[in-house]
Amino acid sequence: MVSATEIAGSVAEQLADVEQANAEAVRAAADLVLGVIRADALVYTAGAGHSLAAVAETFYRAGGLACVYPLYHPELLPLHGAVSSTRTERRSGLAAEVLAERAPGPDDVLVVFSTSGVNPYPVELCIEARKRGAAVIAVTSRACVAAAPRRSSSTLVEQGTVVLDSLVVPGDASYPADAPRTAPLSTVVNAFLWNLVLAQVYDRGTAEGLDVPLWRSSNVEGGDEANAALLAKYGEIVPRLR
Repeated sequence: MVSATEIAGSVAEQLADVEQANAEAVRAAADLVLGVIRADALVYTAGAGHSLAAVAETFYRAGGLACVYPLYHPELLPLHGAVSSTRTERRSGLAAEVLAERAPGPDDVLVVFSTSGVNPYPVELCIEARKRGAAVIAVTSRACVAAAPRRSSSTLVEQGTVVLDSLVVPGDASYPADAPRTAPLSTVVNAFLWNLVLAQVYDRGTAEGLDVPLWRSSNVEGGDEANAALLAKYGEIVPRLR
């Protein structure tokens, strides 16, 4: 029977490989996010299905960026209907509907999380954002994109200004190693990649004197007060903060 130590070692090895493989891409992604902060613009984040877990990780989260605008549609969340969520992200035209509320512009950046990287919703988000002059950070798996059936005119890898590769194998599962069936890694790796970007943004931003807008936990002394200023600034332009 597998031990917790074996699983932990496997995950640690995956994260180490991901960090090494994405060193240049993480720096490039941090460059884009720093540009957003300098321009007092927004980082738009999006995903579908279980990739929405990564979107939640970017939004209104202790230690996370405050200048984040999450793109969302209820039908994309499996908790609102598992089978229908799969159908929804394969529906062409949904990206335009979601962007009708507010779309990224030339000073903004769109971050799209999608492990398969081939369904119409995430791909069309990238296409529409790039038409408007926004850069795109694609968080995906090159191996999964290569193995998945094409369902749109392009892929997330092709549309990304910067591509962060989760190195997740097709099917997402990681255990047992010789024939993976369970222990999916994409959620863990997506959060790790985003945190690598945030760490660089903080270090490099503060070194140049930028005020990096970061949320504080509401459960630490002074957290509510620190967050109140950010809510006052971003609440009007990010409706889901209200």
